[in-house]
Amino acid sequence: MKKRKKEEKKQSKREAIEFMNKAEESFDRGEKEKANYYVRKARERAMNSNFRFPKEIKRKFCKHCYSFLKAGVNCRVRTREGKVVYYCMECKKYMRFVLPKR
Repeated sequence: MKKRKKEEKKQSKREAIEFMNKAEESFDRGEKEKANYYVRKARERAMNSNFRFPKEIKRKFCKHCYSFLKAGVNCRVRTREGKVVYYCMECKKYMRFVLPKR
């Protein structure tokens, strides 16, 4: 019973990461709505399996409107006071991430 649950969790993790890759591909093709759909599906899979996205993936979608972000296209990236600030041009909200100290 426990092995089956572990396998399901691993499968959900793989699916979540796969959905994020699909989101990136569809955004590059110009299908913004499809990319946002894949982000939502990836989040659902991650939440169902209690999986936290790695830092690189977390910064690819907006925490407020869950739209896929691409720097320079629909997202502005700045550094300020020891933080990286992402500004989503879809919902006009900011996300701040701490820069690692050297």
